[in-house]
Amino acid sequence: MNLTNFSSPTLLILTGPTGVGKTSYTIELAQRWQIPIISADARQFYKEMRIGTAYPTDEELAAAKHFFVGMLSIHDYYNVYLFEQDVLNLLKQLFRNFPVVIMTGGSPQYIAAVCNGIDELPDVNFQLREYVNNLFINNGIEAIRAQLNLLDPDFIATNDTNNHKRMIRALEISLQTGKPYSSFLHNTKKNRDFNIEKFYLNRDRDILFDRINKRVNKMMDDGLLEEVKSLYQYRNLNALNTVGYRELFDFIDGKCTLDKAIEDIKTHTRRYAKKQLTWFKKDYQEIKLS
Repeated sequence: MNLTNFSSPTLLILTGPTGVGKTSYTIELAQRWQIPIISADARQFYKEMRIGTAYPTDEELAAAKHFFVGMLSIHDYYNVYLFEQDVLNLLKQLFRNFPVVIMTGGSPQYIAAVCNGIDELPDVNFQLREYVNNLFINNGIEAIRAQLNLLDPDFIATNDTNNHKRMIRALEISLQTGKPYSSFLHNTKKNRDFNIEKFYLNRDRDILFDRINKRVNKMMDDGLLEEVKSLYQYRNLNALNTVGYRELFDFIDGKCTLDKAIEDIKTHTRRYAKKQLTWFKKDYQEIKLS
């Protein structure tokens, strides 16, 4: 890949499944081309979740200018629409000095928002967000699905009802506004005043899964359990409803052994990587790593 291959200004998307090696690959490019990196990993937004999100090390953060890493607390309210607006405003500034800016991370919805736009959604008050999160935690996805089936049957009919984050968001908006969540989604692609080039990193499946397993082991060695224990009192927050934290919360609650929790993290991470690949293959060019 060569910087001269891209016209100016260009947002270069370098995404890929979790554990594929996005961090080292993008830092190497950023150093070679002397350009900045925007993170689109929604889990790495939170400064308290360093180990369980494979947060870049201090050395890696110093090696290239990064944005949107550790800029929030788990107590802060943030959503994909705010991310889109924040990134667009930042890009206006960056493109004055850099012909190409890299965006990396494995959160497809956040990347899509920057590339294609997203309809503005109303804010949800804290009490309602807490109610919906507790509903999911205590009663599972079925309780969310049952309410949405009454409030927004069109959304239920056209979306993956196992995607708990999207389901929770849909119920929040429907309850907050009294209108179906689907009524806010017009799916109109917005024009951008910069070029967008999309690539996803990939490896042979066996190699990728082995990297994921080893990374989970390293997280445990680096103190993931201690990090999760320090956040246990906040386990109902949406930011912590994610792989690596949920499983260890179950261990702390006595629902499983530590070995079972670790194996579940590996299994759920591999499963998520497969879903990411399915999404990226739709309209991204593949870069196969050895």
